[in-house]
Amino acid sequence: MSMINEMIRGLLEEPDMIAALGNVSACINEVYDRLNWAGFYLVKNGELVLGPFQGKVACTHIAFNSGVCGACYREMAVQRVDNVHERRDHIACDAASCSELCVPIIVNGQCVAEIDLDSPEYSRFTETEEKEMLQAASDIAEAWLKHQW
Repeated sequence: MSMINEMIRGLLEEPDMIAALGNVSACINEVYDRLNWAGFYLVKNGELVLGPFQGKVACTHIAFNSGVCGACYREMAVQRVDNVHERRDHIACDAASCSELCVPIIVNGQCVAEIDLDSPEYSRFTETEEKEMLQAASDIAEAWLKHQW
């Protein structure tokens, strides 16, 4: 298991969801370089709603049919985008963002939240980071059930 995944597992012992995810976003932001945003979107009231994050002011509501985060929700699959400007439905919360990694958090077959990472660098995200964030999503899903978030 990678160092970041060990750290995230420890942070997920916290029973309060906002506190735990706040620290997980801080951990990701500290461990991964060249990010301008690291955080979560939570599924609430038929849309994605901004959760704990590190970075610049962000979009607070994202429709399921919009952008990289919407595609992640609809497909319940990782979206690793090397150049967000090539996606016609990209939502530019921060015009400096050039690449994005979005990973669904799936609990009982439903996407309940997403990990979203942005970078001002093209092709920033690697297969290794994708695997680490998939493991983080799995660990968050376990904590979701354990703590009844």
